[in-house]
Amino acid sequence: MDYMNSLGSLILLRNGRSRSINQENPNGEKGGGGKAASNLGPGRKGNPCMRDIRPGETRTLAKIHGPGIIQHIWITVTDRTEKDFFVLRDMVLRMYWEDEETPSVETPLGDFFCCGFGRDCIVNSIPIVVNPARGMNCFFPMPFKKKAVITIENQHEAAIDAFFYQIDYTLYDELPDTLSYFHAQWRREKITELKKDYTILDGVKGKGHYVGTYLALSALERYWWGEGELKIYLDGDKDYPTICGTGTEDYFGGSWSFANMESGVMREQTYNTPFMGFPYLSRNDDRIVSRYYMNDTPAERGFYRWHIMDPILFDQDIRVTIQQIGVCHKGLFERRDDVSSVAYWYQTLPHEPFAPLPAKEDRRPR
Repeated sequence: MDYMNSLGSLILLRNGRSRSINQENPNGEKGGGGKAASNLGPGRKGNPCMRDIRPGETRTLAKIHGPGIIQHIWITVTDRTEKDFFVLRDMVLRMYWEDEETPSVETPLGDFFCCGFGRDCIVNSIPIVVNPARGMNCFFPMPFKKKAVITIENQHEAAIDAFFYQIDYTLYDELPDTLSYFHAQWRREKITELKKDYTILDGVKGKGHYVGTYLALSALERYWWGEGELKIYLDGDKDYPTICGTGTEDYFGGSWSFANMESGVMREQTYNTPFMGFPYLSRNDDRIVSRYYMNDTPAERGFYRWHIMDPILFDQDIRVTIQQIGVCHKGLFERRDDVSSVAYWYQTLPHEPFAPLPAKEDRRPR
């Protein structure tokens, strides 16, 4: 049976049952959509969104009995209330597979969709797409045999008046035993430790493949920040990794400080491509760049890198880190910055429980 979605597979007949969950059809029932009434009458956009999610409240977006594969998630919500501007960092997205009691996905809502710092931006990649304004889409396939549960928790100080979502999936009679399960985890160090690599992912046990990194970085020191190498330790690696890159901008597919000449000065350039991107840069109008000098005011930068064409395979365990190294007129130097990240991977179950998610005050951007 073909479970892959590609242009070539569109010509094949498939066995499966397409379903969709939103607020109007919360159980994905066949023939169960579009029934709610509005002022226009029955079945005329009567219940388009989840309303009044109170502070501290967790709502279930989907509870699906399998076998099945979630193939698309779309979410949109305000990015601010009268209380504060950080709704996208204050709302927590969680996903649970089968009978596990701890989540396989736990991350602030915005960061999962490559929108860190509590701010949205345009993301145009294969698995994650964010369209104006905060139309957040995920196309990572998420299989399950028995059960899938997706929740959203509001840790914001104010109620969320309207939360729009749609979850599209296919039910099957059976799925292969070689199934691997989707995982994503958020981490942050508000100030990284000098001469100690920032940890993107650790504590993973099982067989699987690493498929992506989102990095949100606030440079806290002067000079160029992006010389740190990404390291991937596989299956018992201790002191040295099996895979090591050549620099931060290199890992995200850029080069030479992401800089191009513009009106006689060098400026960082954002970009979106299918598998790697630099979609967000704060204060883009005043970021004058050279290898040895940068403005004193720190900027926020968001990057993504998808290992879809080049997945990183592991049989027992994996650890992913990135150095905090910069360069100035004196050469390379160790530095300390504010770094947060989301790691995306697939693995067998059971999974190791994550460390507790930092409190919302510790997730807030500078």
